[in-house]
Amino acid sequence: MVYKLKLINTLLFLTLLFLLGCSPGNKNNLVEFSGSTMGTTYSIKVIDENLFQSKLKKESLKSTIDSLLSGVNNQMSTWQKDSEITLFNASKNTDWFNVSNDFVYVIEEAQKISEASNGALDITVGQLVNLWGFGPTINDDNIPSDELLKKAKSLCNYKMILFDKEKASIRKELEDVYIDLSSIAKGFGVDKISNYIKGSGYNNFLVEIGGEVRASGKNHLNELWKIGISVPDGSFDIQKIISLDNAAVATSGDYRNYFEKNGIRYSHTIDPRTGRPINHSLASVSVVYDNCTAADGFATAIEVLGPEEGYKLALKEKLPVLLIVKTDKGFIEKMTPEFKKLFKN
Repeated sequence: MVYKLKLINTLLFLTLLFLLGCSPGNKNNLVEFSGSTMGTTYSIKVIDENLFQSKLKKESLKSTIDSLLSGVNNQMSTWQKDSEITLFNASKNTDWFNVSNDFVYVIEEAQKISEASNGALDITVGQLVNLWGFGPTINDDNIPSDELLKKAKSLCNYKMILFDKEKASIRKELEDVYIDLSSIAKGFGVDKISNYIKGSGYNNFLVEIGGEVRASGKNHLNELWKIGISVPDGSFDIQKIISLDNAAVATSGDYRNYFEKNGIRYSHTIDPRTGRPINHSLASVSVVYDNCTAADGFATAIEVLGPEEGYKLALKEKLPVLLIVKTDKGFIEKMTPEFKKLFKN
């Protein structure tokens, strides 16, 4: 559950997007641009039904999107010293703390998933994330002592964060509780931009931030947008290609962001129930949902739970989910019934 991501995830996605999006078709109505945000990059594809693609219009759209993404960073980045989340984490006050409406919304959505997953997704995991060296603090890949882990874990319980939607405020029950929204903030960023593009009159577009995607309508070939899910081995190979029908997909995996110490690999995904990096055979999980905020959060929760418990959660919530599991003989796929339906004509 880390906000600062390695760019290789996005590079893989953009390479795939290029390959899937460069077939012959009416590319005269395709507007594309990209940029940097949230420690990674973003990519936007918009079909302009009016075939009006002036440079000024494109630059204006990109400028507004950059501004909106900057706003998300100002709210939810623990790497930014003056962000809302950083100021809240630094506060030793347990009284109500005023935040933006977007911030409260993300807290609420995360808490819903925390309840559904029995705490597998937990935004109060921040102290543990920092302790293991995956947050804005530095620990030089040192393995935390049991004493430090015990202390950090005592501050990890999503129920210690309360929110008030009407007053746009949140509060923590213990002063040292430290929240981290990296498990859901990128998905929210995708939704924020998607809603803006939709509100600007465009019905056919694709928004991607660091590999999290939301698609609307159809592409320049008048087909559903096609999205690739990579083989979770660090290569640029593709495991699965899916078509998104006005939906979002988020993928979470432990195969690119990790460190090694004494021959042991430590994943960036921290299990809030144990206080330690996950250690199971689930290499990657992709969740399809009608919004990217929830897809992102559920992907993390399922990744934390592992191949068996995660699959049970996906079944319970009736989610379209693809799990890619490591075995001695290679990777195997495990799909929910709802995910299999994506391939039916």
